[in-house]
Amino acid sequence: MLKNLLCALFGLGLAFGVAAADTLADVHAEMNGCESCHQDGEPSSDGAFENEQCQSCHGPMAELEGDHHAAHADMLMCADCHNPHELEIGQQPSCDDCHDDGRTP
Repeated sequence: MLKNLLCALFGLGLAFGVAAADTLADVHAEMNGCESCHQDGEPSSDGAFENEQCQSCHGPMAELEGDHHAAHADMLMCADCHNPHELEIGQQPSCDDCHDDGRTP
């Protein structure tokens, strides 16, 4: 319920030209509202639906550019590194976000 209200308020903000920070979620919501990523506009309990949505447009992790995607395929979901509601467009997550020195698991 709260998520639907937030999506509606976001939609109103776009309609009146009020722009929030350009996060991944903002850009995707412009396509088809919260339903671009969330089934019925609501987050799933395990993130599996959202991960499938990412891959349906961008392709499977094992086939994406960069060795880091293939190395993490079947271990992580897209949102583990690309948090859509926090990551700004153009901002890239770093190995150091999860790995202490960027080299070790």
